[in-house]
Amino acid sequence: MRRLTLFAAMLILTGLLGACSGDGNDASGSGISVVATTTQIGSLTREVAHDRVALTVLLKAGADAHDFEPNPQTVKTIHHAKLVLRNGLGLDHWLDKTVTGAGGSAEIVTVTDGVTVRTESGAVDPHVWHNPQNAKIMVDDIVAALTRADPENASFFAENGNAYKAKLDATDAEVRKIIDEIPPANRKVVTNHDAFGYFFDYYGLEFIGAVIPTTNKDAQSSAKSLAALQDLIKAEGVKAIFTEAEIDPKVARELATDSGVAVVEGLYADSLGEPGSGADTIDGMLLFNARKIAEALK
Repeated sequence: MRRLTLFAAMLILTGLLGACSGDGNDASGSGISVVATTTQIGSLTREVAHDRVALTVLLKAGADAHDFEPNPQTVKTIHHAKLVLRNGLGLDHWLDKTVTGAGGSAEIVTVTDGVTVRTESGAVDPHVWHNPQNAKIMVDDIVAALTRADPENASFFAENGNAYKAKLDATDAEVRKIIDEIPPANRKVVTNHDAFGYFFDYYGLEFIGAVIPTTNKDAQSSAKSLAALQDLIKAEGVKAIFTEAEIDPKVARELATDSGVAVVEGLYADSLGEPGSGADTIDGMLLFNARKIAEALK
């Protein structure tokens, strides 16, 4: 009864709050109703399903899952969904409470199941999509979930999933060529926050440190930690500090100036880019980031 009461109250508020929210939760395509929590999952789902599902992506380009606050329209969308695809690993933790309040009968699927996760200072790193082999596992999980929800399109989903995994393999090879152009002595990186560990580990870049020394961009840096990082940048001969499109680069700019190194802005970490950015798909994002990094470190 409490769940139904909460859902009814949220629906009443939808008309009042939905119009002023930045999250319209508009569905694209037709077919079964599918919700993806993040831009990465939304992009992979489009690659698999094309327009054969009615897909709603809760987060928009440039938004960060850590900061997302579900609105009444989100509750309504989840209530009517047949399938909800989530990242898990703590990234979209707000979904649990939202699903409880929404009710409905959607299957909730974590599309990172099967990925070997890395940890940083004891915390699980949720940014698994920065390794294309992990993205392929996510594709398989999405194909399996869509097949259960809509078995009539099973062969269509499987064919598209295999095609996109092949594209990820081709992207992987291209990214490796780009990174191989960086002299080995220059493959040292400092970022705004620790979001690229899967990418750095996979492609052989050495992570020296981050302005925000956690996988959560909302953490704070102390003056002491910044001073220590500045010393490390100089000692290691780091050539550039990289910042993400989703985070204010002010502190990173100041650190770069104090350290006498370049600052390179606009990598995509927690979100994919807007349509037309060249980073609005997983494969596009991987290539976009690789080119920016290589250009700065050559």
